[in-house]
Amino acid sequence: MSTNTEVAQIFYAMADLLDLQGERFKPDAYRRAARSVESLGEDLRKVAQRGGLDQIPGVGEQLREKILEYIRTGRISAYEKLRATFPPGVLELMAIPGIGPKTTGRFYTELHLDSPAALAQAIDQGRLNGLAGFGPKKIENLREALRAVAAAPPSSRIPLLAAWRLARSILQELSRRTPVDALEIAGSVRRCRENCGDLDLLATSARPPETIAVFAGLAGVRKVVMQGDTRATVIHDPGIQIDLRVVEPVSFGAAWQYFTGSKDHNIHLRTLARDAGLKINEYGVFRGEKRVAGATEADVYDAMDMQWMYPEIRENQGEIELAQQKKIPSLIQIEQIRGDLHRHIPDAPDRSWMKDLVTEARRWKFQYLGLVEAPGGSAASHRSRIQEIRRLWNEAQPEGLRLHLGWEVVLGKMMDPPDPESLFDYIISVPDKKGSAISPKPPTSPLLRRPLFVGHLSLGAPGAEVPREAAGPWIDWAQTNGVALELTAAGAEEGLDAGGARWAHEAGVVLVLSAGAGALSEIELTVCRARRGWVPPDGVLNSRADAVGATAPKVSKPKRPPRVGRTERRGPAAGERTDP
Repeated sequence: MSTNTEVAQIFYAMADLLDLQGERFKPDAYRRAARSVESLGEDLRKVAQRGGLDQIPGVGEQLREKILEYIRTGRISAYEKLRATFPPGVLELMAIPGIGPKTTGRFYTELHLDSPAALAQAIDQGRLNGLAGFGPKKIENLREALRAVAAAPPSSRIPLLAAWRLARSILQELSRRTPVDALEIAGSVRRCRENCGDLDLLATSARPPETIAVFAGLAGVRKVVMQGDTRATVIHDPGIQIDLRVVEPVSFGAAWQYFTGSKDHNIHLRTLARDAGLKINEYGVFRGEKRVAGATEADVYDAMDMQWMYPEIRENQGEIELAQQKKIPSLIQIEQIRGDLHRHIPDAPDRSWMKDLVTEARRWKFQYLGLVEAPGGSAASHRSRIQEIRRLWNEAQPEGLRLHLGWEVVLGKMMDPPDPESLFDYIISVPDKKGSAISPKPPTSPLLRRPLFVGHLSLGAPGAEVPREAAGPWIDWAQTNGVALELTAAGAEEGLDAGGARWAHEAGVVLVLSAGAGALSEIELTVCRARRGWVPPDGVLNSRADAVGATAPKVSKPKRPPRVGRTERRGPAAGERTDP
């Protein structure tokens, strides 16, 4: 475990313990610093050596001294002192879904419960019966949460793209086989976190028990951890926990907001609600016993006199303050993408491939498609393949769609295609090998125009977060040379991730959003990644009708909330169009 991770975990633990003590402001400060540290992209020891700890967002003088103490001694005395005031099982208790600091504090002070095992025993003994705020339904929910945690496999996370595909396939199956009215993804997938530890699904249904039964019986379910009339928890291939909740339509928006998170965002929101005389939970927004909002997310935030917030940015990193001022910026939407500029031409393109591609492009209301030829081959073979592509395109009758042809070249190498001006509309540059360092300049051929964008950067493993030291040189190079950078559904595996997208946009580098190697529909996830990076429409080259003729001009630097570490991650907000 790295120094950054160790320090971040200590800061998170200190925030939780301070919550238990009833502190109002310190917990947020520690969580913000923890997020900054864990996503720094540079080892804390190196930062300390050059005297740069004060430059880390959220790290002031007191936290800087705690970091230096850990670097010197491997411990933080303030944490050890704080931890000694509570039994070790109290933090485990607070980690149970549905149990926050306030509830944990009540269990500890009123019932002397100091661990999940102690809570389970208390429930079995009926000690929660009659406790203010704990009716039979809430007690049963606690029992189910304890069972789910006990039965869950050891914590394992899967890359966002894999989680997104799995969630989408389950939504399609449930929509086909059950009487659902609304069915959406929540949790870290909706927020577009780079990797996900579980999946959260939310539905409304005319027959909840039937919907739950179909979910529990899906192919790929290894084990049913818990199954009730309105909720089920299963372990699904490849060993990930999936929760489905069926809620009343009047509460759907509140539940969607609550189960999307993040935890820090929700805690901040509930604190503000309490100060305003309101209560927010998964059932709605209440003033006393009266529900004042809950059917839609927009209603929930409107009840707090806030602008609705994109789910990808709900990380308590300044978005709530902007929403209070009605200054959430407009970020890129899938409807604003005019086309995909990086669809590789297969080795043996045929009529079926082209027809499917055109049909899918029409479904997304694209205006153009960029089909790309890989380097290599003779001049004659290039001409022959391009002629074949144009013939197949015309046969597919792509009314309303334009065809653009791109040529992929290795960055910095002399590569002259045959008659490039007549064959290809634009150039894509790629590194000479996976994860390679930047080349000093664009392709050297005098026949080639400057590349439109750089793709296939492959800066990390699937599910990894790209460190700034890896993305920074590419961003600087692109900014200097006026070249765009590509963002795909696969994130670090193919190039930038959401954090890299944010850094690039803040540096004035335009992005090209592509589906990547998967289905064209996965460009929707790419758009979600860009939103997590706070990228607006004018920061995306293929949101423009004239993208191929553009030269990736710089955009004005965005107005943003103060940076608190780097961005974390979502999942796609299917249906978010209902909450503008």
